[in-house]
Amino acid sequence: MRDKKETKNGITEVVLAGSGGQGLISSGIMLGEAAILEDKNVMQSASYGIAQRGGLSIAEVIISDSEILFQHVESPDIVLTLTEESVKLYEPLAEKGVPVFYDTMLAEKRTGDNFYGYPFTEMAGVLGHSGMANVIALGAMAVRSGMIKAESLEEVLRERFAGETLEMNIKALYKGVGLVSG
Repeated sequence: MRDKKETKNGITEVVLAGSGGQGLISSGIMLGEAAILEDKNVMQSASYGIAQRGGLSIAEVIISDSEILFQHVESPDIVLTLTEESVKLYEPLAEKGVPVFYDTMLAEKRTGDNFYGYPFTEMAGVLGHSGMANVIALGAMAVRSGMIKAESLEEVLRERFAGETLEMNIKALYKGVGLVSG
C-alpha cells in the first residue's frame, strides 16, 4: 500500500462506493472534515443513482497539502467499497496497486495484494447497529492508509453526534482502527 509519502505530490484521492443508505456520503464528509482539522485542503463530492436507498452511491474526497486544482478524483489512491457491485466497479484498480477495502459480508472474497476485506457489517451488528459499518470501514481505511489520524475522526464524530449515538460511533471507529492496528 502506498504510504503518505508516496501519494501524488501530497494529494490523496479517495473513493467511497456502495449503496444508498450505507452512509458513505456522510463518511466522505467526515473524512474531509477530519482532514481539515489536520490543516489540509479538501474537496468532497457525491453522486448517487435515482433510488434514495439501494442505488449506487459514490463519495469522492481529495485531500491535499496544497491547493486543489481539479475537483474530481481522476486516479484514486484508495477505494472503500461496501457492495459487490461497487467492488466489481473498482477491482481493476487493485491490479494497478490501488488498495481496495471491501465488506466481506456484502461482497465476494477477493484475493490479491491490494484487497483488504473485513466483516464491517457483521462487526457493526455486534455493536448493536448495522448502520455503523461505514464508520468501522472509514476508521480502518483512513488509519491503514495513514491519510488521517483516528483522533481527528473522533473529533469530527464528537462535533456531529451526542449521547448514545456518539458513544456507538466512537466504538465503531476504534473497532475499525483495531482491525488494521495489529
